[in-house]
Amino acid sequence: MNFALPEIPELSQPELALALQHKIDQKTKPLGSLGRLEALALQLGLILGTESPALTAPQLVVFAGDHGLAARGVSAYPSDVTWQMVENFLAGGAAVSVLARQHGIALTVVDCGVRHDFGPRPGLRDCKLAPGTADAAAGPAMSAAQCAQALANGAALVRELPGKVLLLGEMGIGNTSAASLLLARLAGLEIADCTGAGTGLDEAAVARKTEVLREVLLRHEGVSEPLAALAALGGFEIATMVGAVLQAASERRVIVVDGFITSAAVLVAQKLRPHVTQRCVFAHRSGERGHALMLAQLQAHPLLDLGLRLGEGSGAALAWPLLASACAILREMASFESAGVSQADGR
Repeated sequence: MNFALPEIPELSQPELALALQHKIDQKTKPLGSLGRLEALALQLGLILGTESPALTAPQLVVFAGDHGLAARGVSAYPSDVTWQMVENFLAGGAAVSVLARQHGIALTVVDCGVRHDFGPRPGLRDCKLAPGTADAAAGPAMSAAQCAQALANGAALVRELPGKVLLLGEMGIGNTSAASLLLARLAGLEIADCTGAGTGLDEAAVARKTEVLREVLLRHEGVSEPLAALAALGGFEIATMVGAVLQAASERRVIVVDGFITSAAVLVAQKLRPHVTQRCVFAHRSGERGHALMLAQLQAHPLLDLGLRLGEGSGAALAWPLLASACAILREMASFESAGVSQADGR
């Protein structure tokens, strides 16, 4: 099958931008005194096309999949942890489950290609393409048809979700390797600079992982077009997430990007449709080695820097209250005029 890339135009709204900035500057505070929260409020207003943005029915989606490359010892954990953690998500015991519950965020887990049969379950969407990708060191991780189907699955999922906010999460043993490969190939970077500890490898194991990933890149040396690279190197969960990001951006939803792996999906989407990142709020800078490079490629400025490297969407959930606060400030904070407060000289 073929996946039709949605149109994602530039968010060029100079009149709205001026109106939003004026509204922010007229709040009862010194100019710029709410710092990054003001820039966030402006961005959210532009994405949603209003001076009074409201973020209703936030949806956190955890995309899960297994990786054939995990058999090469690139992770500190066995592949079975992928399906076991999906069970943990569904039972409400994972970090992201706790955070989503705390903040009233709807949580959906998507089986994009986990090596396990879950059967129908509340909170679980079945988008399984196969029981894990193939070993990218031996050939493409997925076929072009599987990649296109993953994109279509992600887009279809978003079309069915309510609200105007998509928070990205993921789970998949081996998926930091896929993200490192995509970063190195699409950004033209040295693989050693893109490769980190993932689930907790020591330095010797990181060195071995780096050599495996270098072999994978050599195996797919001529593959540079974004979708071809995604099929050759990526995971089913990353490809499904790319489709979700493209659809959410086309619908002018706010996309809250978690860490390294979700940023890799956004990188692929941005290579296909450059204006995707205008709709993205980057939740945090991960402790994973390549994430700072990934953020630099995306020209992204994350909200938090807490040394997180868990994934799951945990950073996106932690950043969520900042988005809610930015909107509340725009909608509810008094202006100098309405509150009868004197302004500083020159204003």
